[in-house]
Amino acid sequence: MIQELIREALEARSRAYAPYSRFQVGAALRCEGVVHSGCNVENAAYPLGTCAEAGAIAAMVRGGGRRIEEIVIVGGDAPCTPCGGCRQKLREFGLPDLRIHMISPKGDMLMTRTLSELLPDAFGPDHLG
Repeated sequence: MIQELIREALEARSRAYAPYSRFQVGAALRCEGVVHSGCNVENAAYPLGTCAEAGAIAAMVRGGGRRIEEIVIVGGDAPCTPCGGCRQKLREFGLPDLRIHMISPKGDMLMTRTLSELLPDAFGPDHLG
């Protein structure tokens, strides 16, 4: 199943809209056996862009999903870890042991971390009762 996530993340990256930074990012996640993907979308008003992870999460929610089981992110040649905001978005729909794989544009595995490694002591939905 990881190969399908890698393939979809690479495809999503190829469709990213990054005319300002030229840094294309793709993400693909699995939820109940279904793969959802997204790419970064920049905006001339910089803070209004969206990250690839956010796009994949939005596609998952649109499809009725609520639990991320695994995610692959592809950016450049170094591991493209999720930004702080995306780490929190991942926590909303993922458990602390969620595996987050960062791959190269060639599809090589660069790093795997759990959500709790990237966002220790996270505040999540379970804190709200």
